[in-house]
Amino acid sequence: MLMDQDEQKRAVARAAVDHVARNLPEGEILGVGSGSTVNFFIDALSPLRARLGGAVASSEATRRRIEAIGVPVVDLNTTDRLAIYVDGADEIDPRLRMIKGGGGALTQEKIVAAASEVFVCIADPSKQVKSLGRFPLPIEVIPMATRQIARQLVALGGEPRLRKGFVTDNGNVILDVHRLAIPDPVALETALNQIPGVVTCGLFALRPADRLIQG
Repeated sequence: MLMDQDEQKRAVARAAVDHVARNLPEGEILGVGSGSTVNFFIDALSPLRARLGGAVASSEATRRRIEAIGVPVVDLNTTDRLAIYVDGADEIDPRLRMIKGGGGALTQEKIVAAASEVFVCIADPSKQVKSLGRFPLPIEVIPMATRQIARQLVALGGEPRLRKGFVTDNGNVILDVHRLAIPDPVALETALNQIPGVVTCGLFALRPADRLIQG
């Protein structure tokens, strides 16, 4: 019998918890991402809460959910490193490069990923693609630069759309870029991050995942 998508997410969440139980030393701090699959992971993480030294959350929503299962949330500035970071993806290619940010927490997710030794991506099979770009690319921008950045994204061949009614945890806005060709994710990530007013883009190619656990 085929699993529905939520069942797949629960299955991959349980597998990720097993991975953490085997590989994260007792008392260590765990990095935790955002999104629907990660929510299943947090719920399944509850039996390990006594052995965790705490967690770094990539969004306010994640922080609230982690605290609800009894795991203390710590500031990333208080720890030198994270052994493991678990997060989802909106798309992931065979080289484990990703598009992330559908939930709007891409900047914090990128920061936590950069501070982690091992980045474990958890995803159901629908998120796997041969090449990135089907999912609109989120870009977090400083509000005053929105129109200027949008013009540059149009020049790159994309169709930027302001995510209406949404403000990031950092007080910024999101441009979702549709129909943007991504033949070289590393080069595009580098170029987009150089545009003045861009906080970061949702390409995770310079720092891809190290492991993929697929539902």
